[in-house]
Amino acid sequence: MVINIKKVKRYPLEKRESKVSINMLVTPDKKNLIKCMPDVLAGKNFKEVVKRIISAKKNKKPVIFMFGAHVIKCGLSRIVIDLMKKNVITAVSTNGASIIHDFELAYTGKTSEDVAIQLKKGEFGMSLETGKYINGAVKEGAKRNLGLGETIGNMINNKKLKFHRDSIFANAYNLKIPATVHAGIGTDIIYQHPECDGASWGKTSYNDFIKLTDIITKLEGGVVLNFGSAVILPEVFLKSLNLARNLGHKVNNFTACNFDMNYQYRAAENIVSRPTGGSGFYFIGHHEIMLPLLYHSLLTFL
Repeated sequence: MVINIKKVKRYPLEKRESKVSINMLVTPDKKNLIKCMPDVLAGKNFKEVVKRIISAKKNKKPVIFMFGAHVIKCGLSRIVIDLMKKNVITAVSTNGASIIHDFELAYTGKTSEDVAIQLKKGEFGMSLETGKYINGAVKEGAKRNLGLGETIGNMINNKKLKFHRDSIFANAYNLKIPATVHAGIGTDIIYQHPECDGASWGKTSYNDFIKLTDIITKLEGGVVLNFGSAVILPEVFLKSLNLARNLGHKVNNFTACNFDMNYQYRAAENIVSRPTGGSGFYFIGHHEIMLPLLYHSLLTFL
């Protein structure tokens, strides 16, 4: 006995509950990018993040921009700098690789070597000026009890390097915006040079850990963004948040948002999920697309 399909039960389409309605369709708008995003799935979440960043700015709450070095390598430094100048970004935090690329861009207008070719020759990361200037600055910064980010910003600014105006750290220094750098000894090319002093790196980077924690004590109602740091910043952020709470600071209601080209476990857990009480968002996409998209969306409200 085969089924009799003529006996199926149907209903009028009008009576069915549907997830998408005509009201959700966007109207093309060449002047307003945010209006071209539907209130659906990631589009809805993205618009919500934009609103929260603008709200944090209006209410003078922190907007912490954490990032990996690829933000600089993807040509996005000027966008970060402009958001600092517009008082949208109130603090930047990154890893040791970022100060290397930032310095090299400021010094020669170029960075990012061909690792495969240089590694064969044993010359990977062995540029004289990178090792000499950065390590020299770090030793001086340690003597003055400065943070690592401030140390590099001060050095690039004082030396008036040819492209210093395109340096995230020099601009942060001039704008008096906290810039923290969280080093992993041995992870970057800078530690191969004879000028390197591990104690100085440890001291200046630890000072920045304390500085970031102090910023996070005021994060209630604010926003933290992470662009592409898959391990170091998610781990540092979690410890800074925990330390702030341990010291009695109320840091429960804030927005945490991660941007990366792939799903990253530590970023998803330590930034988006584990900080209970806050709101977490995760967007997957390339930095060279997502950061300009966020920038122009924010401009709509500035």
